[in-house]
Amino acid sequence: MKPYVICLMASSVDGRTHPSRWRPKGTGADWFERIHDELGGDAWVIGRVTGSEFAKGKPYPTTTTETFPRENWFARRDAKTPDVKTYGVVLDAHGKIGWGRSDIGGDPIVVVLTESVPDSHLAGLRGEGVSYIFAGKAEIDLALTLDILNRELGVKRLLVEGGGVANGAFLRAGLIDEFNLILSPAVDGASGAAFVFDSTEADSDRRAPLTAMTLESTRPLGGGVLLLRYLLENDAAGQ
Repeated sequence: MKPYVICLMASSVDGRTHPSRWRPKGTGADWFERIHDELGGDAWVIGRVTGSEFAKGKPYPTTTTETFPRENWFARRDAKTPDVKTYGVVLDAHGKIGWGRSDIGGDPIVVVLTESVPDSHLAGLRGEGVSYIFAGKAEIDLALTLDILNRELGVKRLLVEGGGVANGAFLRAGLIDEFNLILSPAVDGASGAAFVFDSTEADSDRRAPLTAMTLESTRPLGGGVLLLRYLLENDAAGQ
């Protein structure tokens, strides 16, 4: 069963997502965590590049004498407790991140891998108590990812929180039901910064199967910052 998927992002008026580059400085960047908590997801998901920013370890050893089946492995399934309410899901198709931790802000990490990941990386994840699931042989199948998160961990409400390539992949797969944008009265105005939705070169000509975006609400957050909530409709045949 597919969870209800909400993409939450904060951006400048030109769609850039790095607040340190915005001008004027210090405009609305502190609203993200508050809205994240209000939305109340069972899990949140980010891509490899964003995930790497949270990593504290080095890449795992490249060899091991151990062999592991390509089966989902969970260090814990108890995220929904009074102290821990959500899972932090990270897309890392080829196993590039050495974590050095098992949670992000108290949320247990669940890594989404492909079957091409070597046993040595699985040994590293297990050694640090990092859960992982397999969602494809060489490339991640996002629809399968959502099905596994729902079936194995009971995720019914998922927050997609970037970066732009991960957001764009969910968008093009027709899997986003709702888009919440924290829009700040600031601009980036220069090249090189990430966008809210982006793609790899391989997907640059692929379009999202969107058939409608309905502005459900506009909420002033103060200081000229707006929370825009859109409901999305996707063409199932185009997914």
